[in-house]
Amino acid sequence: MDAIDIDAVLAAAVQKNLSAITEADAKKIFRAAGMPVVTEVQVETGDDAGREARNMGFPVVLKGCGKTLLHKTETSMVHLGLNTEAQVQAAARKMAARAGSDLEGFLVQPMVRGRRELVAGMFRDPQFGPVIMFGLGGIFTEALADIVFKIAPLDEADMDDMLGSFAGAGLLKAFRGEAACDIQALKTVLKGLSNLSLTWPQIREIDINPLIIQPDGRPVAVDGLMILQAPQDLKMSRPPVDLKILGACFYPESIAFVGASASIGKWGHMLPSNTLSRDYKGSIYLVNPKGEPIMGRPVFRSVSDIPGKVDLAVVTVPARHVKGLIAELAAKNVKGMLLVTSGFREVGDQGAALEQELVDAASKAGILVLGPNTMGMCNPHAQLYCSAAHAYPVPGSTALVSQSGNMGTQLLAFAEQQDIGIRAFSGSGNEAMVTIEDYMEAFEIDALTRTVVLYIESVKDGRRFFNSARRVSCKKPVVVLKGGRTARGKQAAASHTGAMASDAKVFDAACRQAGIIQVDQPMELLDLSAVFSSLPLPRGNRVAIMTLGGGWGVIATDLCTEHGLVVPPLSDDIVDRLNRVLPDFWSHGNPVDLVGEGDPDIPKTCLEELLKWDGCDAVIHLGIHGKRVLVNNMAESVSRTDPSVTQAQVAAFKQAVLEIEDDYTRYVVQMTHTYSKPVLGVSLLTDTVSKTLYRYDDLGYKGVFFASPERAVKALAGMHQYRQWLRNHGDKYPG
Repeated sequence: MDAIDIDAVLAAAVQKNLSAITEADAKKIFRAAGMPVVTEVQVETGDDAGREARNMGFPVVLKGCGKTLLHKTETSMVHLGLNTEAQVQAAARKMAARAGSDLEGFLVQPMVRGRRELVAGMFRDPQFGPVIMFGLGGIFTEALADIVFKIAPLDEADMDDMLGSFAGAGLLKAFRGEAACDIQALKTVLKGLSNLSLTWPQIREIDINPLIIQPDGRPVAVDGLMILQAPQDLKMSRPPVDLKILGACFYPESIAFVGASASIGKWGHMLPSNTLSRDYKGSIYLVNPKGEPIMGRPVFRSVSDIPGKVDLAVVTVPARHVKGLIAELAAKNVKGMLLVTSGFREVGDQGAALEQELVDAASKAGILVLGPNTMGMCNPHAQLYCSAAHAYPVPGSTALVSQSGNMGTQLLAFAEQQDIGIRAFSGSGNEAMVTIEDYMEAFEIDALTRTVVLYIESVKDGRRFFNSARRVSCKKPVVVLKGGRTARGKQAAASHTGAMASDAKVFDAACRQAGIIQVDQPMELLDLSAVFSSLPLPRGNRVAIMTLGGGWGVIATDLCTEHGLVVPPLSDDIVDRLNRVLPDFWSHGNPVDLVGEGDPDIPKTCLEELLKWDGCDAVIHLGIHGKRVLVNNMAESVSRTDPSVTQAQVAAFKQAVLEIEDDYTRYVVQMTHTYSKPVLGVSLLTDTVSKTLYRYDDLGYKGVFFASPERAVKALAGMHQYRQWLRNHGDKYPG
């Protein structure tokens, strides 16, 4: 890249106090950055334009130039397909009459032929910094919105993903007699935009539209716009915290509940009672100025009166009193504060000022504040349950952080119900000191965490979030549900690139690029945590489906196709093997319909045959597990209507069915180990004892069963998406 030329052009624009540079100068910069740019001549008069057009050869394009003439098509400053010198001069006169003193000259270009028009550009997002845009161009850019975004800098995998993931990607192949697009040339455009954005912060936006693909496949930029700004640096909302202190907050040896209350239902009663109700081994102290016993326990009038050390203070006193605790906590050498109290930034400017005063005081005292306005935290591995939710999930490997306390506590309750293990949970609250990025980085280095699950409503430091997530994703999956996804009201943008940007689109792009698996529903957060913690990753996207009924197989196949999974036809060898165990009228294809066969060994045999097949990477089985519920209901009907059947016989029958189902569930997990392929089940019916996970002490993997085909397919699709990201970004995952 010719840095001297670019510096000179930008310096001249700054000297003239311009908010944008001319199209001609923009293309000089594109050319210096290695991008393919149309040949053109800049002239001052219509007569000069006619003469240059004759020398260039017809047909030509004539454009009016000027510092304020940014959108030429909309202002009739572009005339295409001019075939004579007279036509060029006449077009120049029309432009001069229309633009008046804003017209500073003309650009003459050869008429570039090509049926395919693309757009490429760059803009600076206030959270994530420079963002590169690519997609379908021309006059339909904003109407069709077929575009993709990536955060700069771009690597080879990022560019491959951009070129392959917009809906019009098929246009890059051979098209209606025109050659396939020169992909490497397109990458020079994307890389050039990335390099420009990183090297020259005074460039706010770049718009290349259209980027025409010529009949021989070569792309060429025929129009360009560059908007300038005063260089700005992205600022961190909060500096990173000490991760050792943050980790220690989840393993306190002693807790002081400051603001303890005898009133049932108040935070000061709910949190200590929840914590005391479990098998937490640390010391617990209750603090209330009255000093009267609460829950039959002694109460200290202040933290200073506590005889032993205090590792964590759980604070529920009113907001106006919290800052006054800092000196006392510091004197006691307390390092962590779980601040449940609300009434800070979430209530307005006055609360925000109070929150900042607290942060300043706590930082100076060396105290780490979690919250405020949080629903609490838990660490099942330490039997520490200090949250509003009286839910007690088993110890596991899923770290859960939620910016919505209610959402987080509901997920904890569901995790307990479905036997999904939790590594730790925190409601991040206002994130006055500890941000979502801090939690991610803490769980990145935590050996017990295998999956990081986040509910996010806002990101305060987009660039750090992106960098942290991309780094964490190389080691363990990050699953995100984003609340508040509606786009912000757009500010007036000077380019197509800026106009196409929105908070949601940029956030989605950052997640995809960083390897984050995004979901649409709360339940999917734990569905993905279940499969990531229980099953091997699939090696590809080919799925074998086994079902007890044809309808579910059809539904599952459609769902797979809609979510980027492939249901391949069975090989002749697999068909021959299945013919040995299934009746003649079975489906003879994928999905494999077991046609309601009652022999419990048939599903096991068919499952293993499918797992042996090198044409599939995962198996989804539907309707085999959960028959117990239906059979139990049948047994109850029989016991009510047939007096010859005893209750003992009914109980024995139910027990036999339960043992058959347990045997099948265990067999599924054994086969998962044997063939190192994920196996996901869909239960025929569920009841109060049905679970998502079934664990066996002697087996590392677990049985995974969902209540619907959609949940199973979406979970498998998320696993495949993550495996693809790992493969494309050079991870060290085996296989």
